[in-house]
Amino acid sequence: MNATPSSAPVSPATTDFSVTDAAARRISQIMKKEAEGSFLRLSVEGGGCSGFSYKYDVTTQQNDDDLIIEKNGAKVVVDAISLELVRGSELDYVSSLMGSAFQVRNPQATASCGCGTSFSV
Repeated sequence: MNATPSSAPVSPATTDFSVTDAAARRISQIMKKEAEGSFLRLSVEGGGCSGFSYKYDVTTQQNDDDLIIEKNGAKVVVDAISLELVRGSELDYVSSLMGSAFQVRNPQATASCGCGTSFSV
């Protein structure tokens, strides 16, 4: 896994955010249908039933202070403010009888909603 803010290499231990193989596979599948240079942006917004919610966007817009994580050809970007709320987390893609979705396993979350898209710290 390569993680970089802008284009300078950073140790994964420093960023303390990871992407599972399942998430990387799904991101790669999604990006095949998108414009060249597209990637998944994970951000955290105020709102949701627990206080904060995870937001996923497909974009080509990148900021200088973004953390860039590349794994198995998939690229995930997290802005600096959101990174503080997801530090230590893992982005996964989970399939079950109830459906399939990206899921953030966030050790900072003190509570979350049943669907896993909102949390509080």
